[in-house]
Amino acid sequence: MTLSACLIFNGLTAPNTMALDLSTLWDFKNPAASEQRFRDALGTAQGDDALILRTQMARTLGLRGQFDNARTLLAEMAPQVTQAGAEARARHALELGRTWASAAHPPAALTDAAKAQARAQFEAALATARQAQLDALAIDAIHMMAFVDTAPADQLKWAQAALEVSVASQQPAARQWEASVRNNLGYALHQLGRYPEALAQFELALALRERGTDAVATREARWMIGWTLRSLQRLDEALAVQLRLERECAEAGQPDPYVFEELEALYQAKGDAVRAAHYARRLKPQSSAGPSQAD
Repeated sequence: MTLSACLIFNGLTAPNTMALDLSTLWDFKNPAASEQRFRDALGTAQGDDALILRTQMARTLGLRGQFDNARTLLAEMAPQVTQAGAEARARHALELGRTWASAAHPPAALTDAAKAQARAQFEAALATARQAQLDALAIDAIHMMAFVDTAPADQLKWAQAALEVSVASQQPAARQWEASVRNNLGYALHQLGRYPEALAQFELALALRERGTDAVATREARWMIGWTLRSLQRLDEALAVQLRLERECAEAGQPDPYVFEELEALYQAKGDAVRAAHYARRLKPQSSAGPSQAD
């Protein structure tokens, strides 16, 4: 399980300080289609709205690994951004930082120099967002620091900082971050071997997910609980979680290789070689790189 597999970002937007609702234009699983929506919206956008749309176009390029193109686009608009409002400036810095460090970057690209570039931009985005009380953007910037500081202790620090902003905020977009941030906090605790604390955070994240309508995110939150139960050697409970997920994924027409991976490990731990081999065979056509994530 990689860092990018477990640091979750939901594409949440800052409070409605612009005429456009970015959440209606984004499909993080289809960046190319999202870019076209942003281009279409640019036809009627003016001022800061147009600048913000262009930052999101740059983000779609980054999600497709076109980091140089994204930086070129952001550089072209930089002179206008200096005269823009706080949201446009924060988003510009945030997206520039993401061109240097994100879940879309291969490990070899995350050099010390690249991380230094990313850190400077994420810090600038955070400072601007904090000053303007754009809490969701502040959380986004904090969350991205975990792609710069990847040690589990640092991930814990940043997740705690993001959670503090989320739970204290009165802004709906910031409060909506809580489930994702608790997931990240649980992941950092798990990496540190603090499994009971990790489980508590994952359970809180699941409770929040269950209030929403995103079935995939809810299943992912449940998977994290099953994963941690296995780490706690609570094998029967972990098995019940993963078997439930197997059924739910099958009903949704979305079989999940990470569920199969856990079931293989659980049956191995329980000494059932036949069932373990069954799930090992189910894994063969699938990638084992870890769940996907948009950042």
